[in-house]
Amino acid sequence: MYTTLISAEQLKHLVHDHKPLMVFDCSFELMKPAEGDAQYERVRIAGAVRANVDRHLSAKDKAQAVNGGRHPLPRPEVFAAWLASVGFQSDMQAVVYDRQGANYCGRLWWMLKWVGHENVAVLDGGLQAWEAVNGPVATGPDLPRVPSAFKAGAPRAQLATTEDVLKHLELPDQTLIDARAPARFRGEVEPLDPVAGHIPGALNRPFGENLGPDGKFKSAAQLKAEFQALLGERRPQSVVHHCGSGVSALPNLLAMEIAGLGRGALYAGSWSEWCASPDRPVARG
Repeated sequence: MYTTLISAEQLKHLVHDHKPLMVFDCSFELMKPAEGDAQYERVRIAGAVRANVDRHLSAKDKAQAVNGGRHPLPRPEVFAAWLASVGFQSDMQAVVYDRQGANYCGRLWWMLKWVGHENVAVLDGGLQAWEAVNGPVATGPDLPRVPSAFKAGAPRAQLATTEDVLKHLELPDQTLIDARAPARFRGEVEPLDPVAGHIPGALNRPFGENLGPDGKFKSAAQLKAEFQALLGERRPQSVVHHCGSGVSALPNLLAMEIAGLGRGALYAGSWSEWCASPDRPVARG
């Protein structure tokens, strides 16, 4: 059972041994939403299911959403219905990947745990790592799948709401970690949302800092040291992760779990939901 990371070699062994397995390609380009689908069709891990952040991992309308923001989470039963439509089953090991430094596949990693499926891991190094070990690949459009009876179970991941964040704002029992780039965090630029800045009291750790030069996650010991330096006297159990819209926060959440610091909460609405109301405080600098 792989629950955080899986290496390309480990995945090759699972494929070779014909273990119950489903691989998901979550490649995405935020500023070019159609590019992820094109990347999938150009080359992907053989047998991988397409998981598009906009179409499959976000709610299509407010009636299906559990939060606001640019990428609202679909209700668990809606997400589970999509998993069933592609044939996912509860006995499967799920493996998720992208080719953007784990920026997008972490969303599906977390969502599967949110609907009760613990056996999900991020492919360390993404598609690039798979190609480096000569793993089999495929091209062309996605193939039809045989549906399953998958249903959502008890959540294994913690979701924080705007109300939760507000209630504990700048109190010692909540530590916010913002995964956006430093210039966006400081409010110097804002290319996506109508207001620039960050939630008061938040700490900043850009999600890319979790990866080494090889595109893989840093060691557990290094990640632990870095997060402990960021947190100082704050407890790891108090951490709530967020970003712009609840996607790029997940590499931070995953990295803390790899480091042995527990599974923090996700504020899925993130900055895009927070800044939608002028009544909520904004910090800059």
